[in-house]
Amino acid sequence: MRVIGLAVILSLILAPLAGEAQQTAKVPRIGWLGNNLAALPHVHEAFRQGLRDLGYVEGRNVVIEYRDAEGKLERFPALAAELVALKVDVIVTGNTPAALAAKQATRTIPIVFAGTADPVTSGLVSGLARPGGNVTGLSSLTPELVGKCLEQLKQAVPGVSRVAVLWHPGGLGERTNKDMMKGAEVAARALGVRLQFVEARGPDDFDRAFSDMTRAHAGALAALPSVMFINERRRLVDLAAKNRLPAVYIAREFVDAGGLMSYGSNVADLVRRAAPYVDKILKGAKPGDLPVEQPTKFELVINLKTAKALGLTIPQTLLLRADQVIE
Repeated sequence: MRVIGLAVILSLILAPLAGEAQQTAKVPRIGWLGNNLAALPHVHEAFRQGLRDLGYVEGRNVVIEYRDAEGKLERFPALAAELVALKVDVIVTGNTPAALAAKQATRTIPIVFAGTADPVTSGLVSGLARPGGNVTGLSSLTPELVGKCLEQLKQAVPGVSRVAVLWHPGGLGERTNKDMMKGAEVAARALGVRLQFVEARGPDDFDRAFSDMTRAHAGALAALPSVMFINERRRLVDLAAKNRLPAVYIAREFVDAGGLMSYGSNVADLVRRAAPYVDKILKGAKPGDLPVEQPTKFELVINLKTAKALGLTIPQTLLLRADQVIE
C-alpha cells in the first residue's frame, strides 16, 4: 500500500511538470523578416498588438525571431535562410523584396506578407482568391492607386502642368513598375499634366534626380512605392522642401516626416491585420487556401505646415476629404 501510495503521490507531483514541459514545447515561433526595425518601430509594434488582440503575448505563449535588414535589401536572402534554419512555424514579411526572399528560401514554411505591392505579378502567389503554395497575406496596392495619387496632387496644386515621378528600378517587380507607370500616364492625360519619370537606384542618386526635376521645370513630385524610399524618407522630404516641390507619397510615414501629402494604405494597419493570418496558420490552416486581402480603404493625410512653407493653399474641399490634417 505504501508503494502504491508513493507512486500516486509521485504521479501527482510530476504530472503538472510534464504538462508544463509539453506546453512549453508547443509555444509557436514566428519569424519576422523586417526592413528596418529602428526606422519603423510603430509598424512592428502594430504586429505585436495584432497578436495580443488574439491572445498571443510575446515571451509568454509565442516567440518572435527578428531578422532585420537594417535598410540593406540585399541582406534579405541570407536573413530568410536563417529563419528557415531555425525552423520557425511561420515567416512574416512587410514588403515585396522580403517576401520574395522568403519564398525563395522555403517552399514549406508558411509565409504571410503584409503590404506587398502586387503579389500576383511579382510571382508570390498564383491568384488572389486561391494563392496556392505556402504564401498569402495582404496587398497594399491596387492598379489605380498611382493615378489616384496624381489626382489628389492636382487638386492640391491646381495650376501644376508638369509632374516629376520618382521611381526606383528594381524596387518592385519589373511588371509592377511598368503597370504603375502606365497607370500614371493614363491619369496624367486625363488630368492634363505632363510627366517626367526620374529614376533613383539608390540614395546617391537623389541629388542628381532632383537636379533633373529642376532643369525640366517640374512643378510637383509624385514618389512611387519603394522600400528604399521609405528608409530614406526624411532625406527625400528635405530635398522636396529645398527644391520647393509639392509632393505626394503613398505612405503617411512621409507626411509624418514633413512631406506635403500622402494617399495610400496604412502600413501599420496592414501589418496588424497580418496577425489573424498567422493565427489561422498556427491553428492548422494552409496559406494557399487563405485568400489574399486587397486594400479597401486608402487614407489621405495632409501636412498644412508643409503647405504653408511652400506658400500653398490647400483647397477646403480636399481638406474636408482628408483622413488627417497635420497643423
